[in-house]
Amino acid sequence: MTDSVKLTAMVKAAGCAAKLSPGILDSVLRRLPPQHDPNVLVGFSTNDDAGVYLLGEGLGLVQTVDFFTPVVDDPFTFGQIAAANSLSDVYAMGGRPISSLSLVGFPDKGDTAILEQIIRGGLDKMNEAKCTVIGGHSIRNEDILFGYAVSGIIHPQRIWRNVGASTNDALLFTKAVGTGVISTAVKKDRAGKASIDAAIASMSLLNCAAADALHDVEAKFGPRIVHAVTDVTGFGMLGHAREMALGDPSAGLDPVTIEIDHRLVPLLAGALEAARDGFLPGGLRNNRDFIGDCVGFASGVPEEYRALLFDPQTSGGLLVAVPPEAVDVALASFAHHGVRAARIGRVLHKSSPILSVI
Repeated sequence: MTDSVKLTAMVKAAGCAAKLSPGILDSVLRRLPPQHDPNVLVGFSTNDDAGVYLLGEGLGLVQTVDFFTPVVDDPFTFGQIAAANSLSDVYAMGGRPISSLSLVGFPDKGDTAILEQIIRGGLDKMNEAKCTVIGGHSIRNEDILFGYAVSGIIHPQRIWRNVGASTNDALLFTKAVGTGVISTAVKKDRAGKASIDAAIASMSLLNCAAADALHDVEAKFGPRIVHAVTDVTGFGMLGHAREMALGDPSAGLDPVTIEIDHRLVPLLAGALEAARDGFLPGGLRNNRDFIGDCVGFASGVPEEYRALLFDPQTSGGLLVAVPPEAVDVALASFAHHGVRAARIGRVLHKSSPILSVI
């Protein structure tokens, strides 16, 4: 590893790259002619974590892509985080990643030793995931960008969607939130070592073990016991919960209301303080602007907790909806696989607003 340069300093002026608002994308996509392919099992109509294409009987292809600017100072660690983040969508769909293509943006006069460490860090996580890097694409770019397009395989009857949650389901969440506010505090040189270490450990952790735990739950109850799964990333806890709540009426998956107890949501060390001190990334404000009208907060929810539920996450945890009879087994399975998980809420019959925070 090398810390000869602070990567985050190279993006302080512009800020960390944030996802486009779903509203912007929806307004564009609605004006485009639709494609029709019966082999598309999961497309972009419900903003799912990845696409799934049917290759043949019993075999589907999972595809996803993600890249961003540095969120930590160390190049090797940045590469690890970028890889873990890119792999996460395949795990969130229930798939197994098999190959990837790297995506690199790097300054023309940048230090190639830094680039080597970034790519080396990414390769380290790809090796851990048993996912082979088979190529990639690079461009000259003023800001460093790094990530992967990842392909995986999945059984067509065992796909986890971000929709399908049912009334009375329990909501489980792995990992903890706060990477956005902590990364913002880092850029201002106001983050403590404990919070930086906690954020890096979380962002570098693959969601592979969490997915394995859910597969074990399926082995006990059957493949339909996991009603909905999504990884919490750029749109924050509430943004991804909104997608889960909207359902997919075209597929017979009705909208629901998601209720989250703010006291039960795990927080990274230092996240509460960073939010309280106003280290709010631009993506957090964008998320609040886009989905704020969908959320009803109980009067007793403190402002810093409200902010953290909008906080954009990097390589965040899995948000899972399972029926009550599977909760204890699921939590035990997570623990068996060494995964931190908490029950943070429940699914209610649809009402207005569709997101409720108590």
